[in-house]
Amino acid sequence: MIMCGKYELTTKFEQLPLLLKKDLPKGFEEKYAQRELIRPTDPVLVLKNEGKISTSLMLWGFISEWAKDPFEPSRPRPFNARSETVNEKKLFRGSWRHKRCVLPASGFFEKSYRIRRKDYQPFWLAGIWNRWMSSEGSELETCCVLTTEPNELVRPLHNRMPVIIPNGLEEDWIAPVKSGIDLKALEPILSGWCSDGWIAEQINNFHASQMSLF
Repeated sequence: MIMCGKYELTTKFEQLPLLLKKDLPKGFEEKYAQRELIRPTDPVLVLKNEGKISTSLMLWGFISEWAKDPFEPSRPRPFNARSETVNEKKLFRGSWRHKRCVLPASGFFEKSYRIRRKDYQPFWLAGIWNRWMSSEGSELETCCVLTTEPNELVRPLHNRMPVIIPNGLEEDWIAPVKSGIDLKALEPILSGWCSDGWIAEQINNFHASQMSLF
C-alpha cells in the first residue's frame, strides 16, 4: 500500500521556517510558489547539512550513486524508506549515516484525508537523500521520506505514517554525526509522534480526484 505518496506545502514564503531560508538557491524567493499537491518524481524542497546548512531542490524518489542510468524505467526509485530497517538496507544505510534531511510540509494525504497541524503551521518530514554523479560530472540529488508505525490519528487510515521531526530538533537530525552513538541518539525520533495538536480532515471532491491519480 502507498504511504506518504502525496503531501502539500501551501505555506506562504514569509511564513516558512527561518532555517529553511538561511541559504537558498539563487532566485528561489522570486520563483517560490505554494503547492497543493506534491507527488513522487516531483522536485521538492529539502534542508540538508554538508558542513553547513543549506536548502536544495531535489527529486522525490531515491536513486543510488551506483546506478548507471538513473532514469531507467525498470529501476525502482523509492519515495519512502522504513525507519526500522533504514540502517540495514544497502540502498539506504550510507545516507542514513551521512545524508539525513528534512522536507517542509503543511499537510500530507491518506485516502481522502489531509493530516495537518491544527494551527496550520508547517512541519518537517524526516528524510534521507543521495547524490548521483554521471561520468561527465553532472549531478542529481534525490531523496525519500522515512516512515514509522502509525499513531492513533493515522492508524484508521493507513498502517504507516511519515516520521515527523519535532520543531527544534531539525538541526540535530540533519547534523553530521561522528559515531554510531550519535545515530543511536536519533532513534527515539523514529518511533512516532504524538497526535495532540493535529487533525485529519476530509478533503473536497476536487482534491479527492487528484488523490486517485496516484
